[in-house]
Amino acid sequence: MSAIEGGHVSNIDDANEVIRRIVEERNAARRAAAPESPAQENPKDIVGSSKLPLHLWPTTASAMGSVALLNGALKYGRSNWRSIGVRASIYVDACQRHLAAWFEGEQQDEEGVPHLGAALACLAILVDCDAAGKLIDDRQFPGGHRELMDSLTPIVARLQELHAGKSPKHYDIGDVA
Repeated sequence: MSAIEGGHVSNIDDANEVIRRIVEERNAARRAAAPESPAQENPKDIVGSSKLPLHLWPTTASAMGSVALLNGALKYGRSNWRSIGVRASIYVDACQRHLAAWFEGEQQDEEGVPHLGAALACLAILVDCDAAGKLIDDRQFPGGHRELMDSLTPIVARLQELHAGKSPKHYDIGDVA
């Protein structure tokens, strides 16, 4: 008996499979019950489908970012950045530090806040300050980043072709002793 048939979910893959099957069954039932002719389409569907699709943003990202924003609210005050503004470089640096720490295998910072949540919070604050007109834009003077990236991209393809027949072991966090 599978986890789905027995109702027992022992890991995230089983949970995802259960959810996927439930959604597929629900959608199939909705399609079967849906009207055949477009003339019967709900007018709100027509209007709503042209609006910003907020459902595409994962609620898991909102939850993770909210933990980090709570930490900041308790330390500095809720939405403090909207009042006083922030320097872009400070939040870019913080975001990069959190991503680097996470990528190096750390799950959370010294306060117990997940690094990915803290990185999302940094980006959210940058977006929000920019939208509110409170972002202090101290970004780098343009230095040819895009041109350099574009010039290096063909090297990647050349190296991939050069080493196409090789199968080296790629080490990752699963190789930690």
